[in-house]
Amino acid sequence: MRALRKWEDDRCAIFSSDEHKVARLRGEVGRAEGLGNLFKALSDETRAKIMYCLSREELCVCDVANILGMSVQAVSHHLRLLRVMRLVRARRAGKLVFYALDDDHVARMIEQGLAHLAHGKE
Repeated sequence: MRALRKWEDDRCAIFSSDEHKVARLRGEVGRAEGLGNLFKALSDETRAKIMYCLSREELCVCDVANILGMSVQAVSHHLRLLRVMRLVRARRAGKLVFYALDDDHVARMIEQGLAHLAHGKE
């Protein structure tokens, strides 16, 4: 008798209630690839605050650092990660670098998150 892998032991023993739905979603679930990393980037409270500030105004690193009471180096570290995740974009003006949310999709994520938080307080 072959040994069962752990996940095989835990599978549902009954038939699916809707095999077509299950098959369709099994084919689509690959679209969620990378979504965990996106939410992981947003799950840090400091980065969430940076994203909130940038949803309100375009800001330079020094402004963000002053708003959050952090060092420029620490804020730059967070902004670098947010840029890699394509959540923020940078614009150079002389020696200053200004940051803003990358696009409307990101702005809507922040707005929806804030709406969800407010909804829970009603």
